[in-house]
Amino acid sequence: MMKKKTWIINIIGILIILLHVMPLYITFMTSLKSKTDLSSKWLLPNTFSLNNYRNALAGGDFFQALFNTIIITVGGIAIVIIVGAITGYVLARRKNILTTVMLMATLGVMMVPGISLIVPLYNTMLTLHGINTFWGIILLVGTSYLPVSIFIYKNFIGSIPRELDEAAEMDGCGVLRTFFSIIMPQLGAVTASILILNGVKIFNEFLYALYFLQSPEKRMITTFISSYFNENSNLNEASAAALLACLPVIIVYIMLQKYFVKGNMDGIGK
Repeated sequence: MMKKKTWIINIIGILIILLHVMPLYITFMTSLKSKTDLSSKWLLPNTFSLNNYRNALAGGDFFQALFNTIIITVGGIAIVIIVGAITGYVLARRKNILTTVMLMATLGVMMVPGISLIVPLYNTMLTLHGINTFWGIILLVGTSYLPVSIFIYKNFIGSIPRELDEAAEMDGCGVLRTFFSIIMPQLGAVTASILILNGVKIFNEFLYALYFLQSPEKRMITTFISSYFNENSNLNEASAAALLACLPVIIVYIMLQKYFVKGNMDGIGK
């Protein structure tokens, strides 16, 4: 009976893996085919070619879009982590009507679809002259993913003993020094999780990039790739550009993998 259950679990696991690998396989095969190669996306190319990769990199637009995306991602993540951690600390340590209302408001914002906020946000950013600016899009993506960050930090900090705060206070530490010197070092696990969760989302941001970065030199990698889908649609070059755009994320993950694993193990210990 146990062997049968093991086989079922293994089959389900293999199907899930295939479900995730298939789009990557099709994208890779498409990127190696010429536009005139009309064979099935599942089949190998009639002739292997790297021209789609060369064309995607030609002109420098890809690198400009990638650079813009990295700047926006780093800025957005900084807001999500710093503001989210401080706010989560306050909500976890201060129990009163105000913090309860703030927590309920945070949970409420998480349920609002982003598309429904486009018009008021656009009018606001237009008034603030934030259209086609890095600071404007960074503020938007940072605050849009902030509620989830606050909620996660609040729950995690709630598991940290208050005695640490009290001991720091007895040693003469203020609230900010207690947070940055005592609490923040304990947040490695949750910060690693938030970095992965929100960093990839911001890197893949399309909605705000489409409406608030209309200038070609300010566009993100997602809107750059979407430019291939027009009346002269070129799925082959689009596939090559999409795979190239994945490389920075993969490289960063490989470089920081041990820190992510350590953070998750620390989280289990908590």
